[in-house]
Amino acid sequence: MKNLFLSAAIVLGGLTSFASTSPISNTIVKTISIQDDYAEIKLEEVPAPITEALKKAYPDAVLSKAYKNTKSEYKLDVTVGDKVGSLYANADGSWIKK
Repeated sequence: MKNLFLSAAIVLGGLTSFASTSPISNTIVKTISIQDDYAEIKLEEVPAPITEALKKAYPDAVLSKAYKNTKSEYKLDVTVGDKVGSLYANADGSWIKK
């Protein structure tokens, strides 16, 4: 029984020393926030085709905030029931997947 515990301790000790000597890679990860490209606009400035598309797709949705980027793409913060989310649309009211 002592040999079993001793063998297990040696194996585990060998694995930890191996793990600590493994090379570490230096990787830079760039995080891009979608919010950075969008500037908040007044709800009245959202084009009519977008508000119509929102009413058609989500009749119970409540628009809380709207944003626009330089490509005339819109980000809409909406609430449907108890769920909150963001939708993206072009100025003509067609939805964008992001």
